[in-house]
Amino acid sequence: MTNTESAAGAAKKAPAPKAPAKKVAPAVAVDPAVIEVRNPGTGEVVGSVPTETADAVAAKVRELRLYQPEWEAIGPDGRKEWLLKLQDWLVDNTEHLADVLQSETSKPRVDALIDPAFSVDLTGYYARRAAKFLADEHPSPHSPLARVKKLTTVYKPYPVVGVITPWNFPLAMPVIDVIPALAAGAAVLLKPSEVTPLSALELARGWAEIGAPPVFAVVTGAGATGAAVVENADYIQFTGSTATGRKIAAACVERLIPYSLELGGKDPAIVLADADLDRAAHGIAFGGMFNAGQVCISVERVYVEAPVYDAFVAKLTAAVKDLRQGIDGRESKHDVGALANENQVLIVQRHVDEAVAAGAKVLTGGKRTGVGTFFEPTVLVDVDHTMSCIGEETFGPTLPVVKVADEAEAVRLANDSVYGLSASVWTGDKDRGERIARQLNAGAVNINDVFSNLFNFALPMGGWGQSGVGARWGGASGVRKYCRQKAITRPILPTQQKELIWFPYQMPKLLVALGAMRAAGARGLRRVDIPALLKLKGDTK
Repeated sequence: MTNTESAAGAAKKAPAPKAPAKKVAPAVAVDPAVIEVRNPGTGEVVGSVPTETADAVAAKVRELRLYQPEWEAIGPDGRKEWLLKLQDWLVDNTEHLADVLQSETSKPRVDALIDPAFSVDLTGYYARRAAKFLADEHPSPHSPLARVKKLTTVYKPYPVVGVITPWNFPLAMPVIDVIPALAAGAAVLLKPSEVTPLSALELARGWAEIGAPPVFAVVTGAGATGAAVVENADYIQFTGSTATGRKIAAACVERLIPYSLELGGKDPAIVLADADLDRAAHGIAFGGMFNAGQVCISVERVYVEAPVYDAFVAKLTAAVKDLRQGIDGRESKHDVGALANENQVLIVQRHVDEAVAAGAKVLTGGKRTGVGTFFEPTVLVDVDHTMSCIGEETFGPTLPVVKVADEAEAVRLANDSVYGLSASVWTGDKDRGERIARQLNAGAVNINDVFSNLFNFALPMGGWGQSGVGARWGGASGVRKYCRQKAITRPILPTQQKELIWFPYQMPKLLVALGAMRAAGARGLRRVDIPALLKLKGDTK
């Protein structure tokens, strides 16, 4: 991905299309039972999917429950073979998957190829490591008294995991959660966004084509279909808006089932005076404009120390101006594509217009362009925290830049947000960068880079505040999250008919047992209960 940012900086900007801007209808249900899928860059209908009812969802969950026990029983090594066959299928079908993905997103070709490549990498990681991650654990007893037992923790998968994904990465987002859940031994029901359901259906087709057990299914539809998944599955993994996440959390609490939510973000970048400004400018341009800014961990706020502010803004503006925007086929001609739907265009335009009305300046971009849902890559300056472009999630190709006096002000403003998904720090002193990273209220911080945590599955990916609940990945945690933990104790020494503290209570024996617990857990003279010892001798004075 770092190679892409360099290419973007060196590319010559293509002229904007001269056709007048016009709105393109998003995916809509012309027939309530059918959803049309459109290419947002052209408005062309590229497919249709059914709106599946609550009864249909419940039926699919029941079927998944029938096959899940056998899937669990073949163990991690058995599941590995199927997951690696799916990995082979992803490799063999990369070009086709990129074609489908472009048809429903209007991404540049390079962006479309990232989804299957990422999916291949993650599938291999969890397929090959699940056996180690899910192996029984035998923790050490906490005291000498507990050493009479062998302690075991067992990981048992939830029968059916429901995964609900957004439209920004139609293949990678499902794979991110479907694969670890399958590796854990769960069956999985996936509900992709109704805006981009076609890539998810290709993933299900691949699972069927390799002949894998029927423990992975896809349901299509809008909000009511997603609600039915929440009502029927045993665990919910949701990625999407904070507003929808709240509703899902409430529904899960009502059912007393676990859930994990990755929600909105408003990720800050801090540029310090000792940073490599060229790298920072290209990196932040990439971090803010990749996928037209439609990434949960996009750079959406930039704080720059005053001594280098002017120089940095000039470099950033030049890098953003050089970006090529347009529609790709299989050839790679552009860096930035269209927004996913008309609603996203309206949000981005509102944030820019409100900022300008409040005194901000547009250095490049600032408006939609051409046919479809394209919005120009935009740099804003003279912005502050009263503006929506700083306070609200934009999810579009804008980079608002704020001048700060020093490091302390940068940290304070970076933390002045209800969101806390990720952040970046740009500095020539890596120790200083880590010190600042530890002060930021975010689930991940990259030093002199963007997105790098997303490609390191040994690290957890989760948000703080209104950016979510729980995390994905984190090595073993990535599969264990889809499991229930079971504790087993097994005697090591020969057992007696009854223990000292069993009925009927006998005070002398009980005091021995309680005294042993105290001696093992307390400290100093408090380990010894003198009055109790005297009582055992028949002397209570």
